[in-house]
Amino acid sequence: MLSARPTDTQPAAHDLVYRALRSRIMHGDIASGQALTLRGIGKEFDVSMTPAREAVRRLVAEGALFLSSSGRVSTPELTNDRIEELAALRALLEVELASRALPRAHMALIDRLQSINMTVAEMVTKRDAVGYIRSNLEFHRTLYLRAQAPAMLAIVETVWLQLGPTMRALYGRLRRTEPPHYHKLIIAALKAGDEPGLRLAVRSDVTQGLRMLVS
Repeated sequence: MLSARPTDTQPAAHDLVYRALRSRIMHGDIASGQALTLRGIGKEFDVSMTPAREAVRRLVAEGALFLSSSGRVSTPELTNDRIEELAALRALLEVELASRALPRAHMALIDRLQSINMTVAEMVTKRDAVGYIRSNLEFHRTLYLRAQAPAMLAIVETVWLQLGPTMRALYGRLRRTEPPHYHKLIIAALKAGDEPGLRLAVRSDVTQGLRMLVS
């Protein structure tokens, strides 16, 4: 349990709150436009207002939370233009990460991706939106880690963070009954060492669904 302790423990407390809230937002566990209060965060995590405020400040800076002129804090409700911008970023950066990962791909990685994809399928069967988003992002992160491009991956994770609540809304609209088709194409391209096929599969996977939200 996180408790409000003397000043020297405050950074650890706010970091734990930040990481917990960041994970929830990225994986769609908090709906788009949902309001958060410092008092509510403090009560949930058993911390004082200071670490709660610092965690919120960091998330606002990353675009994961929106701070209105009146001081209201909420998850953002993205405009169509903003969704298109973030989708374009995903297409540019994730395709590049996948391409860089390809020369370092090995059978252990491919086996791991297939295993994660089975979890994705399980989450679809259970209609577990948060579990689906979490395992879907794990699939992509596992591949991109092989690119050995940490700065690029950090930017991509910030994009995922901003899109988290929107991805939850997208999941509800898609009403999936099976895992993403393009995951299989990604795995097949990795096995074949097919860079053009890999780039196309990743680009299609990360943009196809988002287009539905702006149509």
